Order: sequence, then structure tokens, then C-alpha cells
Amino acid sequence: MKYIMHINYCEIGPAKFGKSIEEVFKKAAQWGYDGIEFRGAPPADLSLTESEYIDEIAKCRKKYGLEILFGKQAKDISSLDSEKRRQAVESTVEFFKTVNDKIGVTLSNTFGDSLINPDKSIPYYEYDKHGSAIAAEDIWNYTAEGFSKIGAELQKIGVRIAFETHMVYLHDKPEAAKKLVDMIDSPAVGINMDFGNTVYFAEYPSVEDTIALYGDKLFYTHFKNSVGVRNSGRMPVALSEGEINHRLYLKALKEAGFEGPVGVEAPRGGDREYYAVNDLKYIMAVARDVGFGL
Repeated sequence: MKYIMHINYCEIGPAKFGKSIEEVFKKAAQWGYDGIEFRGAPPADLSLTESEYIDEIAKCRKKYGLEILFGKQAKDISSLDSEKRRQAVESTVEFFKTVNDKIGVTLSNTFGDSLINPDKSIPYYEYDKHGSAIAAEDIWNYTAEGFSKIGAELQKIGVRIAFETHMVYLHDKPEAAKKLVDMIDSPAVGINMDFGNTVYFAEYPSVEDTIALYGDKLFYTHFKNSVGVRNSGRMPVALSEGEINHRLYLKALKEAGFEGPVGVEAPRGGDREYYAVNDLKYIMAVARDVGFGL
């Protein structure tokens, strides 16, 4: 079983590193991670072009031997403008071909376009009123058509991508993500199960039912945790301290025959490097207890 460190353990703010790419690799290796999930665009504070960003990751990957994934959005894949959709497909395919060629990336996280309710009176955090809840039929069709083309090209080179179940996207809820990948119908396109996002919705299936729903389309997972706060939504916490029982989660993954990888994530402020060490220790200990990945 491979444990992938989400880059947000080494960020100091939205897409800001506060350290060099080599420092990220060095720390992830020291902490015991098998790989890193980087974002699909260079962090603003490093002032790198996309090409320089990829080259630096390639150099460090060779030195430290960690597996690399990316979180890459296919921006404008759902646009009403056919030329923008064409460019979205072309640029997304080119990105994944490049990182496969230079780094050996064979699996990555992906996103379509964000879908925010145009009604300005609806807060961002009312997630049930954004994303798939407001998607018109043409958005479903354009997104599926675009990713079908992307999947066809990536299948040729042995690369797979997985939609993260994430608020305010078409693939926000489990049933929406499964609907989308079924429409796409490509062996190269699946789902990244982020149950830590799913619990932010008013209603959602159990971990076990979610895994069963995804079936062989489950390519990747993100682990994070939170607790409900009365009248205040949810608060992110350590993996071991939230309401998602990762012991049951790992047992269910094992029973389903899932072989990973597992992405560990830290969407909370504070000493993220401390969280990186302790979240990994916790999840590896639980995995050993339940015989997951052995």
C-alpha cells in the first residue's frame, strides 16, 4: 500500500509553499510517505512556469524516488463555447502526457469546472445548492464528452485520472461522481473517494455504501476528518479525532479489494508539518490493525 502526502501539508496558504520543491520532497521522504500529490499548477510564491515546475518535480522525483500524482483541473471543459472546450481537452491531455513522460505519473486527481449557484443570496458553504444540484443537462453532456476524449488519449499511454468528490463541482456527491464516470465510460477515468468532503452535505451514504457504489471506478482515496459544530457547520480536525471512523473505512476498502493508493490530507491551519507526521502514523497503525494493504 502506498501513502501519498497531499501537498497542503507543506503549504502555508492557498497554493503557497513557503519552501522549495526539494524541501517538500525531503520532508515527505523523512516522514515516511511513499509519494506526493502536487497541484496541477505551479504555486504563485515560487514564480515558476508550468514547464519549470514540472522539470523541478521530475529532478526531485529522480533523487528521492517518491511516487508523484497531480491534482489537475480541466478548466472550461463545461464551457458553452466549443472552442474553449476543445482547448480544455487539448491542454489537459498535453499536461498528463508531459508529466507521464518526464516524471512517470500514471494516476492523478482531477476536476471539471466549478459550478457556483448564480443566486448571490446563497452562501458558498451551502454545498447542497451548488455543483450537481444546479447542473443543466448540457453541462453534464459537455463534461462527459470532454473527459471521454481525454480518457481515450490517456488510455493509450496507460494514465488514469480520478474525479475528486468535492463540493461545488459536478462530481460533488457520490451519486453525481458515479453518474459522470458512467457517462464518460472510459477505463482511464474513475473516482477519487474523498469522504471527508462528502460529510459536508446534508445527506450522504455510508462509507460502505459509497465504496460499493463506486465499484471498480474507485481509483484513489483522500483521507481527512472533521467534527460537526452546532449551528456552525463542520471543523477540520486530525484524522484520529473526527467523526469519520477510518478503522471502518479501511476495513471496507480491504473487503472491496481496493489496493490504493491512499492520499492523506490536511485542510486545516496551524503546524501542518506536525499534522503530516501524526496523521500518517495514525493511518498506518490502523491499516496494520485491520490488515489493509498487507
